[in-house]
Amino acid sequence: MAKKKLQTDDGETANGQTPGLEDAMAELASIVSRLESGKETLDESLAQFERGMKLLRVCHNKLDAAAQRIEIVTQISSDGEVNTAEFDSTATLQKQSATGRSSRKPVADDDDDALLF
Repeated sequence: MAKKKLQTDDGETANGQTPGLEDAMAELASIVSRLESGKETLDESLAQFERGMKLLRVCHNKLDAAAQRIEIVTQISSDGEVNTAEFDSTATLQKQSATGRSSRKPVADDDDDALLF
């Protein structure tokens, strides 16, 4: 039987490190399996659910941090130099207005001469 790591309340392991995304997802899958089996007591199930929510927060934080590091390739010059711009992760789709139409403005034609490839 595999040894279980001691966990803290904030999703960290006992040695103070936050688990990697893959480790957190694997532990989440294990928790889901145990909860779906229905073999644990209510208190054990609640503890597992709480642990799962903390791991989910860890996963979201790691994915958000990764999204902040993404850059978009905007142009590659003839000599191979790559120009990039920061990735804007804000939502572009707005909620529909009361009339049922989207309140999003139409996109104007790009007037820059930048080529992606």
